[in-house]
Amino acid sequence: QIHPVESGGGSVQAGGSLRLSCTTPGFNSNTCGMQWYRQPAGKQREWVSSISIDGSTIYTDSVKGRFTISQDKVKDTLYLQMNSLKPEDTGMYFCKTTGSWWCFSNDWGQGTQVTVSS
Repeated sequence: QIHPVESGGGSVQAGGSLRLSCTTPGFNSNTCGMQWYRQPAGKQREWVSSISIDGSTIYTDSVKGRFTISQDKVKDTLYLQMNSLKPEDTGMYFCKTTGSWWCFSNDWGQGTQVTVSS
């Protein structure tokens, strides 16, 4: 199983920025696509963004133009740069590998909490 480790969350005011990081200790994720999800308190987990092996990216509409997903293949680390944060961005953020069969895992990490105050 792949066990992601997310970090970088925190509490910021609306309009602020945070950069989230994700690693997969013991697993080389460079041959996988990667995704970010978030889960507001009391709500279902929702997809936020994906990056494929070739570097192409997609975003959910609510974060387009504000969030940037990237992957440092030397450091084997996934990032989510979040700018112009809004209170509705508040939630626990998770990363996940995706793509080929060896990238699949049922496990989720503990996530990192992002709290945006108005």
